Amino acid sequence: MGFNTMIFEKEDHIAIITLNRPRSMNAINSEFVDELGRILDEITADDEIGAVIITGSEKVFAAGADIKEVVGIGTPVDAHSFVSRVQSVFNKIESLEKPVIAAVSGLAFGGGCELSLVCDIRIAGENALFAQPEIKIGVIPGAGGTQRLTRLIGVGRAKEMLYTGDPIGAEEAYRIGLVNKVVPVQSLLDEAKKMAVKFLKQPGFALRVTKMV
Repeated sequence: MGFNTMIFEKEDHIAIITLNRPRSMNAINSEFVDELGRILDEITADDEIGAVIITGSEKVFAAGADIKEVVGIGTPVDAHSFVSRVQSVFNKIESLEKPVIAAVSGLAFGGGCELSLVCDIRIAGENALFAQPEIKIGVIPGAGGTQRLTRLIGVGRAKEMLYTGDPIGAEEAYRIGLVNKVVPVQSLLDEAKKMAVKFLKQPGFALRVTKMV
């Protein structure tokens, strides 16, 4: 089954989802959300898959919501429907009974940052930039960023990111606990695979229960 907005591969019991909307900086639109949901359903049903990696291109992980689509949303009801669909798919990642690693290179802004937050582990390339810039256009993060960011890095640091909308680099993200590890860009995917292999060596039931906790 082919997808238009991402590439889905399986490699040695690891599912690799590569976000692939290069002309739109991997911006999140309706098709993106639908396809990610379908892939997650497939991963859930596949007992051969024990871990998941979500990654993007070298320059951009995901640059947030697709502004062209957002501008075209006609009514508040339609806007709420879109945000609800994004939240539902992101929650599906968070509740997936398999560890999920975000391998982030380049920009992870807005919904892209929020996508990394729903993953269990974040590995950043040295060029990674994280931001919740919604405040700059008069809105707030819509896919759980306010809650998950706060739980991950603490109230004070989260508020600074949310109030300013300013990006932080990979090393700062590591210092404040936003990412688990910073690696050279060229070895990012390999490092994510190495971590996934470590997870695969653990008893599956214990891993699932640990994630639930």
